[in-house]
Amino acid sequence: MTAIEARPETGAKALPEAKRRRRVHPVIVIAAAAVLVVVLTYVLPPFRNYQLATVGAYFCVTAGLTVLTGLNGQLSLGHGALMATGAYTLALTQNKWENLPVSFAAAVLVTTLLGAIIGLAAARLRGPYLAGLTLAVAIVVPSVTSTFDETFNSDQGLSVYLNPPPEQYPMEQWQAWLCWSAALVVVLLLALLVRGRFGRDLRAVRDDETAAKLAGINIARTQVLAFVVSAACAGVSGALFAYLAQSVSPGAFPLTLSLFLVMAIVIGGLGSLFGALWGALLLVVLPTLSQSLGEQAGSQRLEGNLALIVFGVVLVVVMLAAPGGLASIPSRISRLIRRNR
Repeated sequence: MTAIEARPETGAKALPEAKRRRRVHPVIVIAAAAVLVVVLTYVLPPFRNYQLATVGAYFCVTAGLTVLTGLNGQLSLGHGALMATGAYTLALTQNKWENLPVSFAAAVLVTTLLGAIIGLAAARLRGPYLAGLTLAVAIVVPSVTSTFDETFNSDQGLSVYLNPPPEQYPMEQWQAWLCWSAALVVVLLLALLVRGRFGRDLRAVRDDETAAKLAGINIARTQVLAFVVSAACAGVSGALFAYLAQSVSPGAFPLTLSLFLVMAIVIGGLGSLFGALWGALLLVVLPTLSQSLGEQAGSQRLEGNLALIVFGVVLVVVMLAAPGGLASIPSRISRLIRRNR
């Protein structure tokens, strides 16, 4: 073989190696994000710190949902109900024991168990039947609070007793630190999971169940585990929202919340944790924008439905401009630059 013939083979082998060398480890990314969040909490005013904390709370559930839907192909319309489960569990345990770490652990545990039950049923369903099951969960779980009103105080909800933060830290700054600490831990664990064998199994089941089964992958177990992981993330998010609002009620977790979560991960980029961050940011920015537009229009009926309209318009525009979501835009730009070169 001549040197000229061997050169393309060497380049082809070197390209994947160069890509592997350029990949940044998730721990480094999470550490940089933690530093950025701490800096922002000292720069932003109190209300913006509260919004930053809300983004962190949403980031937990969008990250788990994008793993379930984007990497495993299971569509869930019931993650708002899973968030409600985590929020009510934290409220009940915190009001009884007044121990925030124990309450958070209980919220995640109960939501994970509920996710396992739903996942066992969902593993037998596909397509619209799976969406219908999760949609039923989104409708049934909030109605439980009205049925057992002595425990959940019906539509009025429950107040959450919380100890105040240390005196030297403002409440909003303390909330942002707590929410983003939980969010970064969740995202780090998810990033490590999807980089390994579990992530490969998820993608294999999503792409072709028959081929995955022939490769020795247990389809049902993989789908149940994906739902359990995603439910645990939703439980963390719901507990954080209960901590932020210091109260929980059925009105905080309507059916539209589950729809917004799905639209957010699609706009951000399915299967991408960076896209989940974009989705969490949109879940805070777009409702605020729609509320201001509704107030300017002076119509209460329009103000109530404007958030869905804004999300729908953004979804259509992003899908036309960047089918892979907002997370795919940097790679599209880099490919365009390389093509022009």
